[in-house]
Amino acid sequence: MNKGTSQPNVEGSPHGAVERVSVIIPAFNAEATLAETLDSLLAQTYPHWEALVVNDGSTDRTAAIVAAYAERDERIVLLAGAGEGVSAARNRGIAAAQGRLFLFLDADDWIEPHHLETMIAALTAHPDAVAAYCRARSVSPQGRLSADKSLAPVAARPFEMFSRSCHIAIHAVLLPRDVVLGLGGFDTSLRTCEDWDLWQRIARRGGRWVYVDEVLSYYRLRENSLSRNIPQLLEDAETVIRRGFGRDERVPHAAAEHLEGARPADLTADLVVAEVGLWYATLDRLEGGNGEAMLSFLARQPQPPAPASILAETLFYATAEALQAAPETLAARWPDFGPALTRLIADLGALWDDPVAARRLQYRLEKLILERGDCSEPRTLALTMGLTLDPLDSRAVTLPAGIDRLYLRLVQGHWRGLDLELGVLGTVTRRQILQLLLECYGMKSALKAMPAGAWPVLIARFSLHAARAAIRGGRRTLRRSGLRALLLGAGRDAILGWVGSANGGHAAALEELRREVEARAAAAADIRPQDKPTHGAQWARARRHGDRQTFWDDIFRDVDPWNYASPYEQEKYDRQLDLLPEAPGLVLELACAEGRFTERLAPRVGQLIATDIASKAVERARARCSALGNVEVRQLDLIADPLPEGLDLIVCSEVLYFLKGTDQLAEVAARFAAALKPGGRILAAHAFVLQEDKTRTGFDWPNPFGVETIAQVIGATPGLVLERSLATELYRIDRFMRIEPGVEPLAPVRETLPIAAAIGPEIARQIVWGGAVATRTEVRDERRNHVPVLMYHRIAEEGPDELAPYRVAPGLFREQMAWLRRHGYHALNAGEVGWFLRSRSAFAGRPVLLSFDDGYQDFADVAWPVLREHDFTAEVFVVTDLVGRTSEWDKELRAAFPLMDAETIARLHAEGAHFGSHLASHRAADGLSTRELAAELLRSRSMLWRWLGTPPQSIAAPFGLSDERLRRLAAECGYTVGFGTHPGAASFSSHLLELPRIEVRGEWTMKEFAAALEIHL
Repeated sequence: MNKGTSQPNVEGSPHGAVERVSVIIPAFNAEATLAETLDSLLAQTYPHWEALVVNDGSTDRTAAIVAAYAERDERIVLLAGAGEGVSAARNRGIAAAQGRLFLFLDADDWIEPHHLETMIAALTAHPDAVAAYCRARSVSPQGRLSADKSLAPVAARPFEMFSRSCHIAIHAVLLPRDVVLGLGGFDTSLRTCEDWDLWQRIARRGGRWVYVDEVLSYYRLRENSLSRNIPQLLEDAETVIRRGFGRDERVPHAAAEHLEGARPADLTADLVVAEVGLWYATLDRLEGGNGEAMLSFLARQPQPPAPASILAETLFYATAEALQAAPETLAARWPDFGPALTRLIADLGALWDDPVAARRLQYRLEKLILERGDCSEPRTLALTMGLTLDPLDSRAVTLPAGIDRLYLRLVQGHWRGLDLELGVLGTVTRRQILQLLLECYGMKSALKAMPAGAWPVLIARFSLHAARAAIRGGRRTLRRSGLRALLLGAGRDAILGWVGSANGGHAAALEELRREVEARAAAAADIRPQDKPTHGAQWARARRHGDRQTFWDDIFRDVDPWNYASPYEQEKYDRQLDLLPEAPGLVLELACAEGRFTERLAPRVGQLIATDIASKAVERARARCSALGNVEVRQLDLIADPLPEGLDLIVCSEVLYFLKGTDQLAEVAARFAAALKPGGRILAAHAFVLQEDKTRTGFDWPNPFGVETIAQVIGATPGLVLERSLATELYRIDRFMRIEPGVEPLAPVRETLPIAAAIGPEIARQIVWGGAVATRTEVRDERRNHVPVLMYHRIAEEGPDELAPYRVAPGLFREQMAWLRRHGYHALNAGEVGWFLRSRSAFAGRPVLLSFDDGYQDFADVAWPVLREHDFTAEVFVVTDLVGRTSEWDKELRAAFPLMDAETIARLHAEGAHFGSHLASHRAADGLSTRELAAELLRSRSMLWRWLGTPPQSIAAPFGLSDERLRRLAAECGYTVGFGTHPGAASFSSHLLELPRIEVRGEWTMKEFAAALEIHL
């Protein structure tokens, strides 16, 4: 008998001299395992411990076993518990303990012989520590050890980790006595999770947790141990989690950063509770339980409770835990657990009343299993088949019934290709598999993979395809880029031709579905597309020509290119007429355009010579003024052609900007002075231009000067003086007079008037109110390889609080657009962004793409007028089955908002807006079957094509739920550009069918909005 003597002090402890470690063991009917637990203590290399075994009302031989061990070793002490549960039993042990350090060991667990020695050394090395912990492994009844995993993150963020889960086994933690006593021991109101609760309270107070990266503890799993305690365990787990996410009055002196509870990113108490519920639901199903307790528990949580990615990971790792299996083996073991998990997921879908969410979860889980698993043999799961293929040696792949997704791993020789996720309608042909090889690895890799016997056929086919392409392409193929495209295309066609026909299989099934969808769309669509205006087209054409005559002829190819019929221009005419001198005799009007001002000016003057450089303008002006007997319309270039002499008045408005610099302007002003008789006048109306003065409101035109410079140069011309001036915020009308030498001019009369007429969008889009930080002209030489894509939903004041982040107030939206305009941004559409990214051409100036999800009516009513005023366009993603109805996806928040109808969409498209697909029904894309998803992609595109008159190129999946299956199907259905919701700017490295976007939040300040853009400049 080892009675021993008093234990010696152990110096160097982090908490002073350590007399002993108190090991507290609650025991209830533990006769089968208690001896092994006590033997692991007797084997400890560190001898200075006491074991307090609390017999908590056992009816078996537990007390006798402890007594026998106590006879052998006086360090083992038997205590009587009150039968009130494990927490009370541990507290009984704490009250009797003499040690300076505590270890809580259950009666069916055990520890390694060097456990205490190693853990004490860890605490000794860190005197400020509040706990030391090690790794632990569970042992199944069959003796299988659980997977070993690192617990290092706990030491980095202990409170955050314990707010979510109990990551550490109870006997893997060594604690100072004062830490435990300072928190009152274990919470006896908890029947389970009491250790988790204690760790969480300790972590809330702050302090270091020391990680011992070694397996020193083991705990025994019992058959069906879970099912007996599920309701209690879930109730207690929820209590602990909700305590962790709020204040806990039981914890004195909590660390300031933890006082209000944990705030881990993107997590809530509801989400964590749901994760725990699903974890135990998985374990229960795999142990043969019916899951009623878990489903009842999950029914109280939000529906669905968390993103599918989080739920799928929970199912995945819970399955590995239940099976005591490495995650890499789960694909091969699907028959052992797959049916039970599939039934559980179906039950969850019924619980959520959302089969799409259930299918999404099933897809996510199966992808996790296959991407982590071994697919050397075909793995057929519930919805997905995993397969490893050599793209050249393989044959067509026919999927079993019910399988509509292929997880394909391409291999060739010594290299392994990318894992690909394909939505499949029927059979995948060899040709389609080889197309994937070309897509993923390019022409060079595909040619290397070709067998030697294929080369003669390949060369012959390549020559034939190249010759045909050269004939079709003509001279374009002689350019370097054209020749490269020809060679790549011919090589691709040769390789695919060697494999065989493209007929049949998935491609044929998709084409058949396309025909069905288009036939239905043709029968349903009764909205005719509207003609788009030629907004800005005349300038694009004109700038291609160098000579002035052709430039202006191109401008006037369209009728009224200046929009002179607008109220704004008519008001300007009125004010020019108000400044006319009294009864001028001979008048010259320069740049009369189509004669709209001419016909108003003629009754106020004697003889009027109206001129313009453009032949089309002269022709239209002559027709307009044909009934006016005092008007002569002629073609004249004010720079090159002689001016009439002896003029009483020269009217010259909105034209002098286009002269080549101030020297030419001075020459023209001198010619004006020479053409006027003494006392003759010049009447000129010109706008304020930002290129001249960015500090005030002005037009963002590329012209180098505006009214200020024009007035200065004319006023500095000998013989010309400013007589009268009328200024508005946007333009100024100046009247100059020719005086004789030596005549002292009078001070000019100046007045200011507001602009009372409505300013239409065609004029407003050219204005930057309040001045600019940078103009589009001065930043046009900037180059960058990325473009920010802003994402909006509603532009509205009212709505549910839950949707406030997705709702931008109209006033704030106007400020945001004004900020973009003042900083020189111009808007691109999705097709333009796609072109730049595909061609790897740098973006010029400061581009931005403005996108709007869902197609709310407030886009048409509120956002679009603001966008037009600031010269921006937008890409709007509409739900084609619901146009003209309300947002059904918002109904769970007791709200539904009007959506634009097809006529509105067609009208806005004609005005310059762009539209893409938000699928047909707004259901989550990654939860639709492959056939459903393909049908929605095709149906949405077909309807938009009929409304717009042009095929849409862009797509954004509802809720941002995209995956590789969607991207590939979208490309097969004709979409070229797609947008996700992950943050960032779209760049050359982005996937063209999942470009990142910057979500503009409703709570953002203007400072936050600006910061989100400026980071990408």
